[in-house]
Amino acid sequence: MSSLDDKINEHFAGYVVRKDLVKAVKGNAIVPTYVLEYLLGQYCATDDEASIQSGIETVKEILRKHYVHRSEAGLIQSTIKEKGRYKVIDQISVTLNEKTDCYEATFENLGIKKVAVDSGTVKAHPKLLVTGVWCIADVQYEFSEDSRTSPWMLETIKPIQIAKVDYEGYKEARNQFTKDEWIDLLMQSIGFNPDAFGRRSKLLQLMRLIPFVERNYNIIELGPKGTGKSHIYSEFSPHGQLISGGEVTIPKLFVNNSNGRIGLVGYWDVVAFDEFAGREKTANKALVDIMKNYMANKTFSRGVNPMGAEASFAFVGNTDHNVPFMLKNSDLFEALPPQFHDSAFIDRLHAYLPGWEVDVIRGEMFTQGYGFIVDYLAEILRHLRQEDFSNRPDQHFSISEKISTRDRDAVYKTMSGLLKVIFPAGGESSEDVEELLQLAMESRKRVKDQLFRIDATYPEVDFYYTGTDGEKRHVQTVEEQEFPQFYHLKPASDPKQQSTDGDNTDEAVIEPIPEANVQSIASTPAQPALEEGHHTFAENRKGVSFDNLFGPYTDGSSRIVVTDPYIRYFYQIRNMMEFVEMIIRRKQPEDQVSIHLVTGPHDGDIQKQRELLDSITEACTGSGVDFTWAFDTSDTAHARDIVTDTGWKIVLDRGLDIFQAPLRREGFNLGDRLQEHRMVKSFYVTYVRQS
Repeated sequence: MSSLDDKINEHFAGYVVRKDLVKAVKGNAIVPTYVLEYLLGQYCATDDEASIQSGIETVKEILRKHYVHRSEAGLIQSTIKEKGRYKVIDQISVTLNEKTDCYEATFENLGIKKVAVDSGTVKAHPKLLVTGVWCIADVQYEFSEDSRTSPWMLETIKPIQIAKVDYEGYKEARNQFTKDEWIDLLMQSIGFNPDAFGRRSKLLQLMRLIPFVERNYNIIELGPKGTGKSHIYSEFSPHGQLISGGEVTIPKLFVNNSNGRIGLVGYWDVVAFDEFAGREKTANKALVDIMKNYMANKTFSRGVNPMGAEASFAFVGNTDHNVPFMLKNSDLFEALPPQFHDSAFIDRLHAYLPGWEVDVIRGEMFTQGYGFIVDYLAEILRHLRQEDFSNRPDQHFSISEKISTRDRDAVYKTMSGLLKVIFPAGGESSEDVEELLQLAMESRKRVKDQLFRIDATYPEVDFYYTGTDGEKRHVQTVEEQEFPQFYHLKPASDPKQQSTDGDNTDEAVIEPIPEANVQSIASTPAQPALEEGHHTFAENRKGVSFDNLFGPYTDGSSRIVVTDPYIRYFYQIRNMMEFVEMIIRRKQPEDQVSIHLVTGPHDGDIQKQRELLDSITEACTGSGVDFTWAFDTSDTAHARDIVTDTGWKIVLDRGLDIFQAPLRREGFNLGDRLQEHRMVKSFYVTYVRQS
């Protein structure tokens, strides 16, 4: 186990489980993760390997004997008849038979209906009346001569969920972990290996938890297929309900006027709409109108008395095009059905999670470490819905007063959710708050900027916040930094819009360092104007390469000195080789360039480091580039910069190590071949002209 796993077991003994065990016990059982982890938590919540193996066998036996496979429903029915009583694990729903004035249960997999249920059971578990709930139930069979009487009876029922959690103990244990350790624990709890994700990518994953901790929170995530958008809403919590976007009706979601029974929003913490996108889909206009009113006011009405509810909405769907295409030709909501591609609906979304930044889920991204039993964490998150952390950021920062009340509420709700997930016991620093505040404001800004494109009556808004120093800090989305030539196009209905039919956008001629940030290069200008400046790059953006960062500033140099103490591991030395390749591509064939690297020795494997650096020297033979390197053994080399004999100094906080490591271990990946297709880490670069 890792040191983090040891710490997790020390402070949360009995509430954690090794996440790879789910696959070991699931087999062909089509059952949610929280059901399996509930059982694993009963028998495998330990770090003792012998006990784990014994527990796995016990859980497998329970599933083998009591989980109902549809194909074996007849056999289980026979077993119940012969034994008179039998315990099953199944998805159960209950309806009221008004003709007999009795409650009747339906067992989804077992295939039996009209199972008699007493009123006390229904009062104790009202969700059974709304939709299917996974339960462990004792079913009894007692034949009656009366054909109107069903032989099936529900004797006992226990929804699969932890009955009680110690919230104060949870907060106390949280204080034993650093912020980074806690984020990694949460990542492992939702099944992912934290080492496979950058910091921003982890926070985006944790944003999916906000609907579980915030009442009436509305979030949308649109992105490519296979990124796990719906997983957390279908598998993670017994308090969330995932439905297909085209399968919901007004009575099912809100209220049935014929009997006055409230729908899904009255019983679930989160209602998630899967496969929500699709221009060809249609939606009931009355449903859309009621949804808009509920999302804005937390109430709904169908001509009777207004009713309130606390369910959060999550909308997830796939995009048809990549980000630059959407920004140039339409907007980031283009995939929504026409009835939902409506400014009033979109304005009620608190956050837009950029699904295109979430990598496609692959095997190596799953964890083998320990994480919370999801049902335990689900109960904690549900308890946190009662808290309100929205004012905690005000101790450190103030948000622009120019943004609307709706924008402000959206940012505060996202901030509150992130703080509940990461800092449930408080103790966050100003730097912690700023990191989360930027993400919260960006998530709302993405909504507002697209509204301006869709409906020109919406004003442009300057999203910024100020610290105790009074300095304004403006917020940009990653795609705004990456594609400014498309991001700020005016709405088509705006008479001031410049034509996009000409060369303004198609040529995409980009300066090497634009006003705000470097962007991807379509063609390099002949004689770019080089300027001094400081530029910050957000994590997860693409379109950045050594060519557009350094190329114009190294052109014409005959000697370049790279100082980076951490050219040690293979991937770091590969970065150095790619820098050399960039110089070779850009220089004139007849020119000779000397590149000298000053780095630190790799104490773990200095011999391998020497061999790889020497291989760069050998590879440059006959290329017109002379590569040399030397160790700085003074232990004072903390500087990371590039200095040219043409008078430029390029200062980098990360040196050449600006890219996130590609995860694909076999097969082909554009990120392996083209730097512009790699996601970057968060970093800055400063250009200084030396005398």
